[in-house]
Amino acid sequence: MIFTDTHTHLYSDAFNDDRKETINRAIQNGVTRFFIPSIDSSYASKMYDLEKEFPKNIFLMTGLHPTDVKPESYLQELDFIEKQLEERQFYAIGEIGIDLYWDKTTLTIQKEAFQRQIQIAKKHKLPINIHCRDAFEEVFEILELEKSDDLRGIFHCFTGTYEQALKAISYNLKLGIGGVVTFKNGKIDQFLKKIPLEQIVLETDSPYLAPTPYRGKRNESSFVVNIAEKLAEIYQLPIMDIAKQTTENSKAVFGI
Repeated sequence: MIFTDTHTHLYSDAFNDDRKETINRAIQNGVTRFFIPSIDSSYASKMYDLEKEFPKNIFLMTGLHPTDVKPESYLQELDFIEKQLEERQFYAIGEIGIDLYWDKTTLTIQKEAFQRQIQIAKKHKLPINIHCRDAFEEVFEILELEKSDDLRGIFHCFTGTYEQALKAISYNLKLGIGGVVTFKNGKIDQFLKKIPLEQIVLETDSPYLAPTPYRGKRNESSFVVNIAEKLAEIYQLPIMDIAKQTTENSKAVFGI
């Protein structure tokens, strides 16, 4: 069985003491494909180092996280993304989007950065990886402006309603399902079976949002298996089928 973690921050300081061991533990558990989202340019060298160490397993994205969209630096960050795309290969633009949980005052420039990065993705024929927190309406507003045959990707850490799930899928986005699906108050488990499995990809968002029974602890990519076990229960399918279909879905998104 091959599992794919479509969203893991393996460069995080949370893994400084055991990064290599954590990755090898995931690989031993069948999680052999890791897609690494960007936060801002300050993490680029760490991401490239990861790729050098695990070239068959690590696949990088480039992008500016919405919480790092700052008035004094976001334009330079967007220029950095375009420059990097000219110099080397990436598999998606992400994570990008809108976050109104931490700072509502930057909404205007968050929208601008989100839309511009979608346009960059379409220009380079790359998928996007969307971060959305307390901002479904605002994210959908930008997606509606940019909808086209070239728009595709993943709605990362999807925690919305059934109706919002259908709307996300209508923009040619897969739903990134992580640890929240295992939470008693996570809610998405109540309707997920109505979503075709072909529209789902697995993710951890490690080191954040560890699934049950590790909730509250550091998350890691090996826990993708726990998320897959929950989906096997929801869809009443063997875990082998969950692994196979969600990995195929990730290949459809990322092209690898």
